[in-house]
Amino acid sequence: MAKRELKKEMLTKFGVVLAASVVLVGVSAAAEGVVEQQPGVPTGEIEYKQVEAPAAANENGVITADEWAETYPEIVASYKSNSDNNYRVSYLEEDPYLTTIYEGFGFAKDYTSAVGHTYTLEDVGATERPHPLANCLTCKTPDYTKLVNDMGVDAYSLDFEETYAQMNENISCYNCHENQAGDSGKLVVTHSYVTESIGSETGIAPQVLACGQCHIEYYFDPETKATSMPYDSVAAMDPEAILAYYNEMGFSDWTQESTGTGLLKAQHPELETFLGKGSMHASSMNCADCHMAVTTSEDGVTYTSHKWQSPLESPEILESCAACHGETDMAEKVHAIQDEVTAREKEVGEKLAALKTALTDAVAGGSYTEDELNAIRSKYRDAQWYWDFCYVENSEGAHNSTLSKRCLDTSESLIDEAMGLFKA
Repeated sequence: MAKRELKKEMLTKFGVVLAASVVLVGVSAAAEGVVEQQPGVPTGEIEYKQVEAPAAANENGVITADEWAETYPEIVASYKSNSDNNYRVSYLEEDPYLTTIYEGFGFAKDYTSAVGHTYTLEDVGATERPHPLANCLTCKTPDYTKLVNDMGVDAYSLDFEETYAQMNENISCYNCHENQAGDSGKLVVTHSYVTESIGSETGIAPQVLACGQCHIEYYFDPETKATSMPYDSVAAMDPEAILAYYNEMGFSDWTQESTGTGLLKAQHPELETFLGKGSMHASSMNCADCHMAVTTSEDGVTYTSHKWQSPLESPEILESCAACHGETDMAEKVHAIQDEVTAREKEVGEKLAALKTALTDAVAGGSYTEDELNAIRSKYRDAQWYWDFCYVENSEGAHNSTLSKRCLDTSESLIDEAMGLFKA
């Protein structure tokens, strides 16, 4: 089953989108570390009354979803419904060429489709990808987020197993609201590396940055091991600029032994893709608009659902598309985009794997000088980056098809240039 068909099956079965996070609609903020709503972005229809926060029973000082349930029963129930999304499939089995591309890195050992955010701790504990340090917990639990905020940069170099044993809560309320969910639903940027990188006055809608603080490209600083972002402004989020940033600092996620190439592994750049050049929605929409339905319960309570859904699986959300798209069949339109992008991912990915194999043979053959090999390695590294930036972004082109296609075209062009450097 191809990657696109796999995800389509998952959406049909569970009605969820894997690239969402916890946000509340209709809230701007004034506190330090909270990003204001950008002008022109819809703010929704709900105002949450200020209530007194419950005492944190969590030993790490995090008010858990269970503790908020008495105050916001509908919201917490919708959050817990994300547990229905527990369908895991190995991408390494679906796209075998990945083991060639990722050779020497953890993703060649274990690369499984994401499931609901209520499984984040379970999944990071079970993965076969090595994680010696606690920095791998950065976006997996609010317990670790609070630990970083309390302890500072030293928390990133703690031992993984010892720290993991102290973690209790999956991604939940604290990640997007701190312990202030009762304060009118205020959105808070709890991940300090975001404000340290791009500041708090970004102009990014809070409903976007609440998701984007985890759904981003990041790297671990070689010295401090801190989770870090490879840019300092929205303008520098472009994949070309990020690649230049990594190249200038000489950073690689791993050096592939068979090719001698220092390679980059993109993470999940939904924020950069959604806000990037060519985006049709970034100026007028936010993540919550498309992935979190405004819902009314049977007893008349209106609230923002925290079940993260594809708009194609939510009649309430899909109806709002008509304001711009009219009578367009949105399911057909989006599926066509995703099918096209996924097919190109496979096509370019297989060409990238062939380049890797050819470079491996050239290194082993001994007939190339280091300068000749380095010229090929440079193009291979850049081609890998552009392909990976698209492959690991979870919307399959739906967030910004222009950027996704540009990345794949750029990757293919670099692959062709690299292949032209091999001796006949």
